[in-house]
Amino acid sequence: MEEADAMDDTLSFGKHKFASRLFVGTGKYPDFSTMQRAIEACGAEVVTVAVRRLDLAAKGEQALLHWIDRTKITLLPNTAGCFTADDAVRTCRLARELGMSDLVKLEVIGDTRTLFPDNEQLLVAAKILVKEGFTVLPYTTDDPVVARKLEDAGCAAVMPLGAPIGSGLGLRNPVNLQIILETIKVPVIVDAGVGTASDAAIAMELGCHGVLMNTAIAGAKDPVRMATAMKLAVEAGRHAFLAGRMPRKLHAAASSPITGMIG
Repeated sequence: MEEADAMDDTLSFGKHKFASRLFVGTGKYPDFSTMQRAIEACGAEVVTVAVRRLDLAAKGEQALLHWIDRTKITLLPNTAGCFTADDAVRTCRLARELGMSDLVKLEVIGDTRTLFPDNEQLLVAAKILVKEGFTVLPYTTDDPVVARKLEDAGCAAVMPLGAPIGSGLGLRNPVNLQIILETIKVPVIVDAGVGTASDAAIAMELGCHGVLMNTAIAGAKDPVRMATAMKLAVEAGRHAFLAGRMPRKLHAAASSPITGMIG
């Protein structure tokens, strides 16, 4: 079981260290104000932004980045919308030139319907970006072999999907996630598929090091309240993992001693 000081259970990617293990996105909210309040409610220290979808001409309150407090939050530029390694690498370079971050969420999409990643192109892009000094967090399938190859390529973490992006189906294959956790040493962040707080808690109870989500919060009837629920779920799941659950038993076992009972 992973050891952690209850007062200093930080998550690290290279030089980056975070207290919160919940990462959130910025899309699909009804407005920027709701997005801002949800980010504050969930306590996330890392917020991911789709570089290719940023309106760089927008100013003031019309600009998404206006609503993110960068004194408290680290931007995680992502390469959503990229379908080749070349496109993804260029997008990361652009993000760095814009002063966003060298910490990047690498996506190379291979299928427009499911938004499943193209792992072959993902590996190509990851190797280039690592050599250029980026701290790379790749979005990938829940394939333990691919996870190991990404770790070998120098990625700072691996981010397997729990279910298709935006599906809200929860963790469809927890066994694969457990195998990945046993296979690699870098952090494992569940990215995509979380629908509600219990999904996030389960991911953390498995031993995953964090959860990244967007639609589960932005698409809720009350995004701000759901953001609070996700914060608590991630924290509860993490504490449960570190505490170590009781063994599962087939039959009942009395919680109170039966020796010395009256009568």
